[in-house]
Amino acid sequence: MLIRRLTPDDHTAVIEVYRDAVHTQAPALYSPQQVAAWAGLPLNRPDFRLTLERGFGLVSEGEPSGTDPVPPIEAFAVLEPLDRVSLLYCRGRSCRQGRAGVLLQALEALARTAGVASLRTEASFISRPLFERQGWQVMAMEDLELGGVSFRRSLMHKTLDSAPPG
Repeated sequence: MLIRRLTPDDHTAVIEVYRDAVHTQAPALYSPQQVAAWAGLPLNRPDFRLTLERGFGLVSEGEPSGTDPVPPIEAFAVLEPLDRVSLLYCRGRSCRQGRAGVLLQALEALARTAGVASLRTEASFISRPLFERQGWQVMAMEDLELGGVSFRRSLMHKTLDSAPPG
């Protein structure tokens, strides 16, 4: 599993990963209206692309296929700002392979190296178990509206030790 820095050339591909993740994983926990609103976010909110441009992102690549020598992006994660995991998504076909956990650990290490004392995020019902397994704690629940549809998510936090886990 190759992890590398997200580049501007990856933006279209990570938006595809985002939409795939929502369409393949969210229907188990969210209504069709919620899935549609969530999946449309990159198209309906200019701040989505700004997050990709301003943030520090990593991608997890898969194996290239025989017809395309370029490895596909299977998962991605972004810190924006440096103390907030703002995006963490994995294609449905690549779930349960450890990609999101590896990306999250890499972002935590980067933040730690940059002197960040703690991280925060807003976790969906899908991602909350992953964050909890990685030592994150729920601080509060939040209700919000996306595309005219109500959502509930967990506001989470993790204090970073001065040394990486090992």
